Amino acid sequence: MSRYRRRTGVRRYLNVVNIGALVLAAATSLPLIWMALTSFKSPVEAGAVPPTFFPDDPTLANYGNALGSAGFGRYLLNSTIVSVSSTAIVLCLALFAGYALGRLPLRGRGPIMVALLVISVFPTIAVVTPLYLVERQLGLLNGYWGLIIPYVAFHLPFAIWILRNSLLDIPYELEESATVDGASPARTLLSVILPQARPALFTAGVFTFTATWTEFLMALTFNAEDSHRTVPVGIALFSGLYEIPFGTIFAGAMAATVPIALLVLIFRRSVLSGLTDGAVKG
Repeated sequence: MSRYRRRTGVRRYLNVVNIGALVLAAATSLPLIWMALTSFKSPVEAGAVPPTFFPDDPTLANYGNALGSAGFGRYLLNSTIVSVSSTAIVLCLALFAGYALGRLPLRGRGPIMVALLVISVFPTIAVVTPLYLVERQLGLLNGYWGLIIPYVAFHLPFAIWILRNSLLDIPYELEESATVDGASPARTLLSVILPQARPALFTAGVFTFTATWTEFLMALTFNAEDSHRTVPVGIALFSGLYEIPFGTIFAGAMAATVPIALLVLIFRRSVLSGLTDGAVKG
């Protein structure tokens, strides 16, 4: 009887967890669904009071206005350059730093990991002003490196945590066997450790790319010229003088969401594997 009660209790617990997950997923998806539906509404219907949920007369004019605007293509290119460059640099540095902090006998690894954790949760708004002054002195404003460098600095600690925790799970026997076979430390890292750390790399890469693609505050502050603005800033500038074109703004936002959605769909298994295999372990 006790075993039956235990099984019943586990089933009830799982049912409650599943229901809670569905409610959370619905609450999270509702703004995205609203944005997608509004992107097909006419300007009159998008600003109607009370608002309508489904468009009465769906139109693609908003997508034509957003994608056909003078600078939207340039905004997409700028975001791609900044996000891809930042992600590549973060993954490269995080791999070596995670290897050193996770597998080498270094002193002070605990304080270093705590410092990285503090940096990763530090609010961006608190450092925007001093960063702006530094970049102005160095001549980095209105350029790609003015965004890439702070993006790397802010997202590298989180990537190091993910890579370090994942590398801790790799058996040391693999590394010892490569050393016995005469492989150099760099060769061992690239040929033995790197293939085992792919899920964690995908996890860190997806999180870094998403964060840099959607970042707004630093992109707005450090780039005043239209030629180097990114997608979030460009979409914010769609607002007109006498009206706010909600349909065009939401259409641009939907177009900017497509790369992130594709990235998550393509690498979803690797991301889940990276999170469960090592990213959430101490």
